[in-house]
Amino acid sequence: MSTTKYIFVTGGVSSSLGKGIIAASLAKLLQARGYRVTIQKLDPYINVDPGTLNPYEHGECYVTDDGAETDLDLGHYERFLNVSTSQANNVTTGRIYQSVIEKERRGEFLGKTVQVVPHITNEIKERIQQLGNTGDYDIIITEIGGTVGDIESLPYIESVRQLKWELGDDNALVIHLTLVPYLSAAGELKTKPTQHSVKTLMESGIKADILVCRTEHELSEDLKKKLALFCNVKQEAVIQSIDASTIYDVPNMMLEEGLDTVTLKKLSLSNATPPNLDRWNQFLQRHKNPKSEVRIGLIGKYVELQDSYKSILEAFIHAGAENEVKVHVDSIHSEHIDTNSMAHELSGLDGILVAPGFGERGIEGKVDAIRYARENNIPFLGICLGMQMAVIEYSRNVLGIPDANSTEMKPNTPHPVINLMEDQKNITNKGGTMRLGAWKCKLEAGSIVGSCYDSEVISERHRHRYEYNNVYREQLEAAGMKATGINPETGLVEIVEIPSHPWFVGVQYHPEYKSTVANPHPLFISFVKAAHEHSEKNK
Repeated sequence: MSTTKYIFVTGGVSSSLGKGIIAASLAKLLQARGYRVTIQKLDPYINVDPGTLNPYEHGECYVTDDGAETDLDLGHYERFLNVSTSQANNVTTGRIYQSVIEKERRGEFLGKTVQVVPHITNEIKERIQQLGNTGDYDIIITEIGGTVGDIESLPYIESVRQLKWELGDDNALVIHLTLVPYLSAAGELKTKPTQHSVKTLMESGIKADILVCRTEHELSEDLKKKLALFCNVKQEAVIQSIDASTIYDVPNMMLEEGLDTVTLKKLSLSNATPPNLDRWNQFLQRHKNPKSEVRIGLIGKYVELQDSYKSILEAFIHAGAENEVKVHVDSIHSEHIDTNSMAHELSGLDGILVAPGFGERGIEGKVDAIRYARENNIPFLGICLGMQMAVIEYSRNVLGIPDANSTEMKPNTPHPVINLMEDQKNITNKGGTMRLGAWKCKLEAGSIVGSCYDSEVISERHRHRYEYNNVYREQLEAAGMKATGINPETGLVEIVEIPSHPWFVGVQYHPEYKSTVANPHPLFISFVKAAHEHSEKNK
C-alpha cells in the first residue's frame, strides 16, 4: 500500500483561474500542519520545456537549482513552501512523448504497438509517482495544466483516472477548480458552467472529490448546496475562492473555508495539529501595513505581460515587506527610452532595475536607463542582460569605447566586452543548452554584495549564453567598475559594482528565482532599502 498521498488539481470553464495558487495554498496549509509536501506541474504543450517559448506567450521561464527550465507556477510553489523544486516537478507532453519514443527506438517495446494507452499513460503515471517514490514527501500535489475537455489534456486526465483507481480513495483525490460567474444583467451567480465542467470530467471517468469555485461574490449556503447536489460532492467539499487583494491572502482564505480539513479527512490523515501560519501572517501584516513607499522602474522588453517578470515582481513584495516599504513598480518599455526621453521616462524613480532578456530589440534603451541611474546616483540593479548592459554602458561612456557591445547584439563588434561563453561556441541546439541552474560565486569582502549575503561563497541560479569578457576586466576595474563576485571554478565575473555610487550592482545570475516569503532575497532587500534611503534623502 502506498504511504504517499496524491492530490490532483484540475481546472474547468476557463483558463487562468489560479490552479497554481490554489495548489500552493493547500500545500502551505498542509505543510503548516507538519506534513512534507511538494507540488508538480504537468503541462500539456509539446515543447520539451518552456525554455524556447516567447515570454509574451508563456510568461516567465523559471529555473530550478538543478537546471530545469520550467513553468512559472513552480516559482509560486517555491515562494509559498520555501522548498526547492527540480526537474521532476515539471513535466510536459513533449518530454513524455520524447521518453516513450526513445524507449521504442531502444527496443523496449519490441513486438508491441506503441499507443497512448497504455504506453503514454504509463509514462505519465511513472512521472507523477517519481517524487512520491523518493520517500521524502507525505503528500504530492499534481497540477494538471490546461482545462478539462482540452484535447491536449486527455492523456493526463486518463492517467489520473487510472492512478486514482490503483491507489484507492484513501490515497488519492481530485480537486476541481472552476468558475461561478456573476451575470450582472440577471443579478445572480450562475452554477451551470461548473455543472458542465464537472460533467465533462465525469465523462472522462473522474469524479471530483472537492470543488473549488472561483467567484467575485460570496457563495450562499443555498448555492453551495445546489452545487453539491448537482456535482455529486458533499457540501463541505464545495469551497469558495473569492477574489483576493493579494495571492498571499489565499492560504488564510482556504483555511477559513476548510480546504485543508476536508482534504485530510478524505485522505484519512490526521488534522489534529492546527496549521502554524505565524510567520506567514507576520509577512502579510508587514506587507499590508507599510510605513513608507518607493517607486522603482522595471526596465524591460516584455513589460506588456506582467507574468514575463513574475519572480522579480514577487521578490519586490517580499523585500518590501521586510523593509516595511510599499514598492510601486513602474513597468517601462526599454524601446520607449532614448537620450531625449529618458529624463521624462525615469524622473521621480527611487531605484532602477534593468531586467533580463534576449535579443537586440530595446537594448539601447536599457543602456540609456543605466546611464541615467549611474549619472544621477539612483540605486541600480541589473539582472543577467541588465548586468551585461551595465558593462557595455560603462565601457562606452566611462572607458571611452563608443563601439563596445555584446556579440549577441553585434557578432562582429571590435570591442566584445560581453562575449559568447567558451562552452557555448559549438552548440547548435537551442533547447536546454544555456548555462543553467545553480553555480557558486565567491564574494569580495567589503563590497555591497558582500554585506548583503551572510556568506563568503553563495550559490545562485543562472540562465545565459553570454558572459563578461575578462580581457576588459583590468581596464574596467581601473576606471571604477569592480568585479566583486567571481565563479571560483571558471573565473567568470558574476557581479559588478561601482563603489563610488550609492548602490550600483549588476549580477549575471537571477536572484529573483530564490526569493520566498520565508526568505526574501538579500539582494532585493538591500536594493529596496537603498531605494528607500534615496527617497527619504530627496523628499
